[in-house]
Amino acid sequence: QVHLVESGGGLVQAGGSLRLSCAASGLTFSRYAMGWFRQAPGKEREFVAAIFWSEVFTSYADSVKGRFTISRDNAKNTVYLQMDSLKPEDTAVYYCAADLSLSKVASGYASWGQGTQVTVSS
Repeated sequence: QVHLVESGGGLVQAGGSLRLSCAASGLTFSRYAMGWFRQAPGKEREFVAAIFWSEVFTSYADSVKGRFTISRDNAKNTVYLQMDSLKPEDTAVYYCAADLSLSKVASGYASWGQGTQVTVSS
């Protein structure tokens, strides 16, 4: 059974940085694409970033391009999301997801973590 656990969320001022981590177990991590999504109150879950099994291919939502960086450490079964120049509109619960194929839509991922709250104050 795939188990994903996010950490690193918190409260930060606008312009600040946070680094999210997602530790994975129950899967051959190096074979999986990993994605980060977020969901703000009253809004649908939206794509943030994704990374293929190798770091050769990454993809970002336009709203975070140039500010967020996704990376992975296959030896540690962990995917990261470095978030810089944070804005109040980045406030949301952030989820990591895993699947054998890379996708920009939530329905493309079979396994999900419980989420970690990120709050950016103005």
